[in-house]
Amino acid sequence: MKKLILLFASIFILSISISLKAQPSNKSKLEKGDIRVTEKLLQSFADAFNAHDINTIMSLMTPDCVFQASSGDEADGKKFRGQDEVRKAFEDVFKTFPDAHWANARHFISGNRGFSEWLFTGTKSDGSKVEVTGCDLFTFKNGKIAIKNSYRKNRLINAMK
Repeated sequence: MKKLILLFASIFILSISISLKAQPSNKSKLEKGDIRVTEKLLQSFADAFNAHDINTIMSLMTPDCVFQASSGDEADGKKFRGQDEVRKAFEDVFKTFPDAHWANARHFISGNRGFSEWLFTGTKSDGSKVEVTGCDLFTFKNGKIAIKNSYRKNRLINAMK
């Protein structure tokens, strides 16, 4: 009886081992020929945003880049496609919040996907202040940012406080 139990236990452990090896990796696969990116790319991107350096920002994005804003008429926010539309959207953020700043940036990379957390602060021309946490989900292609999908909390701080 002990030998039979040991045999079944061995078969069970072997089947689990084989099953685990057959599972796809949790890490995203890079497209053939893609360049692996690092957290340094995302930190450079964050630094360029804090410097309001639109040329550096755009140089880190692909020609066919997409920016999905945190808000808009669509469920997944307003989409901007291509260098010209994305550039204009980012320039509008800097016009709306001349002191826009993204602090405490933390970045994570897995395959051709990335994630950044941050604390956004900014003041509109009417004096209203915004301070919210948020994150960006990225898709990379050829060592650059192809998609920036933005999410943030919605909180307005009264200018009188």
